[in-house]
Amino acid sequence: MILERLEALPTGRFHYKLLLVTGLGWLFDSMDTGLIAFILPVLAKEWQLSTGQMGMIGSIGLIGMALGAIIAGTIADRIGRKKVFTITVLMYSIASGLCAFSWDYASLLAFRFLVGFGLGGELPVAATLVSEYAPAKIRGRFIVLLESFWAIGWIAAACIAYFLIPLYGWRMAFFIGALPAFYVFLIRMHMPESVRYLLSKGYITEARQIITDLEKQLHVPVKPFDDETEVLLKDASVSFSALWKKPFISRTIMLWLVWFGIVYSYYGIFMWLPSLVYQQGFTVVKTFEYVLIITLAQLPGYYCAAWLVDYIGRKYTLSLFLLCSGIASYFFGHAGTAGMIMIWGAIMSFFNLGAWGVIYTYTPELYPTSIRALGSGWAAGFGRIGGMMAPVLVGVMLSRGFDIGTVFYMFAFVLVAVSAIVMGLGIESKQKNLESIS
Repeated sequence: MILERLEALPTGRFHYKLLLVTGLGWLFDSMDTGLIAFILPVLAKEWQLSTGQMGMIGSIGLIGMALGAIIAGTIADRIGRKKVFTITVLMYSIASGLCAFSWDYASLLAFRFLVGFGLGGELPVAATLVSEYAPAKIRGRFIVLLESFWAIGWIAAACIAYFLIPLYGWRMAFFIGALPAFYVFLIRMHMPESVRYLLSKGYITEARQIITDLEKQLHVPVKPFDDETEVLLKDASVSFSALWKKPFISRTIMLWLVWFGIVYSYYGIFMWLPSLVYQQGFTVVKTFEYVLIITLAQLPGYYCAAWLVDYIGRKYTLSLFLLCSGIASYFFGHAGTAGMIMIWGAIMSFFNLGAWGVIYTYTPELYPTSIRALGSGWAAGFGRIGGMMAPVLVGVMLSRGFDIGTVFYMFAFVLVAVSAIVMGLGIESKQKNLESIS
């Protein structure tokens, strides 16, 4: 049987190549998202932007991401993961380059919306593709490692901001953000279509050919396939209503709420982080330096989560990291010195991004193949509503006289609340075959 042979494949060069190819897409996405956060303080000074306008620049990309996640997730269950991944990477690359030619606030908003659409479409589709290829014993670790490329992208954005923006201006940063367009050729050469997707559409010959090719690559003895009928993965209809039927309804509610909370807190905090640190009285260069240090803490957070997710499980790792991120957010908001800002910022960054790695692992595992990208896309899309709201809300709160402590008290409450929701509604999917999770 095709799926039995897929699961029996040893972890080898193919899996790591797939991780690298999809991870690079994740890195470029993150770099673009990070760049706008670092550009905002410079842009606000040059264009005399209000805090409300700054918040809108952060939020407009999230509006695009919400629509991109929903539409791309739906289409990926119909035309394939690889095609949608390629299209969305190309779209956000071109749109990022167009941002460099923005002539005013309105034009930048339009281009950032298109960037967000591409970004939002790529992420859940990439996670779905990797989860459908990684064997059950390493799937959790692989998805968290995939998400760890996000931290590398933010570090790249911080380095671009630190070394290039002071010398060449903010437009150069957007030009660099357009480079991933060339990466599309790597995707087309080195990324196969999902075997599980092919089976869900009845493309048995194509699925068998991929398995045979992989067995040859991984030096596994290749045996002819029997003429017996393969089990097609059509256990749920490809429709939005399928997400709200048993046993998926409780999973959908849990995932939507957790996605909302984690995206709300992340974009509310990190989109404003350089600006908030800058408002504490530090220079632009010193601000970028502090934020770079805080961002570096994301990498060990991912690696810790990658180990725990297959050791204590998805549910408990996610709940723990969300809780600790909430606690750190509270203390970061009340930090009074540069040292405390960096310490609590690093702890907050460690746990918040580790939680991101787990949620991308957890989400596709809770749906069958026929609605996996659809379910992942809608969960991520609903979460982006939180991402739209948070940057604008922070701008409004600051403009109305609320201090940073109050802002971060709000984020702490949200993170602790979604941690409790995971514990209450989550199920464990650790090291189970995707077809056996119930």
